[in-house]
Amino acid sequence: MSSVDFLTQEKIWFDKPRYDEAERRFYERPDRSDGSSQPAQDVGANTILQDIARARENIQKSLAGLKTTLCNRGSGQPSLSQMSQLSISSAADQGEIICRIKSLELENHSLHKVVEDLRAALSKLDCRVSVLEKPPAAVTPATTPAVPYTNGTTVQQNTSAPVKEEEEEDDDDDIDLFGSDDDEDEEAEQLKEQRLKEYAEKKAKKPGLIAKSSILLDVKPWDDETDMVKLEECVRSVAADGLLWGSSKLVPVGYGIKKLQISCVVEDDKVGTDILEEEITKFEDYIQSVDVAAFNKI
Repeated sequence: MSSVDFLTQEKIWFDKPRYDEAERRFYERPDRSDGSSQPAQDVGANTILQDIARARENIQKSLAGLKTTLCNRGSGQPSLSQMSQLSISSAADQGEIICRIKSLELENHSLHKVVEDLRAALSKLDCRVSVLEKPPAAVTPATTPAVPYTNGTTVQQNTSAPVKEEEEEDDDDDIDLFGSDDDEDEEAEQLKEQRLKEYAEKKAKKPGLIAKSSILLDVKPWDDETDMVKLEECVRSVAADGLLWGSSKLVPVGYGIKKLQISCVVEDDKVGTDILEEEITKFEDYIQSVDVAAFNKI
């Protein structure tokens, strides 16, 4: 339905200018000042005002209905952008479906190939089992070439050949192709035990890691008159298994007094800080105290 048809079916106040002109003339009449005609004039004015109010209300309703109809019509027909979006989304869905179908075809082809390989392997296995189940044929012993040794040895080999052939013929009937694997299991266990024993011996011979620490000691003298050279000699005279002295320096403390800062490396299992402090503080004539300034694991 077009907007023109809609307007033709609606009741619109087309005569509004006439009513406005009548209202203007009514208020411009010169006899409105008479008191005798005042009630009749009031009734006529009220009637005209009511008509005007009803006309305005009808106009507003008709405009609101027209707006609602146009909005519904606009929403009912999809725009070009919406149609393009729908076509793009449908094309994307079709492309995704095609890709999915191709991937499924490739997967199906690979599965067919795997099945064919399994069938070929199974047929080979059946052939091998059938060959093993057949009775063994008579084994013809190969002739041993003459060995260039002494005459006695060569003759001995030739004479013992028929005896070996008879023994092999007798043992052919005792061959069990599907017998128990007890002997093989015992040999495997013995080999495993032997290898474990060799590994344990090799690991026992390998030296283990030795835990070591780096220690920095602060050795303080009694006063500024202490001979620091003699003090360092006393400290380095301390010897022990796992103790190695390093570099040293004099660090000023205050009032002309200097302390000896010396480093050493010790093995944790053999030498500790308590032993070092006890041995160094034995030189009471030169040393007042010993402190551990730094302790680091190596």
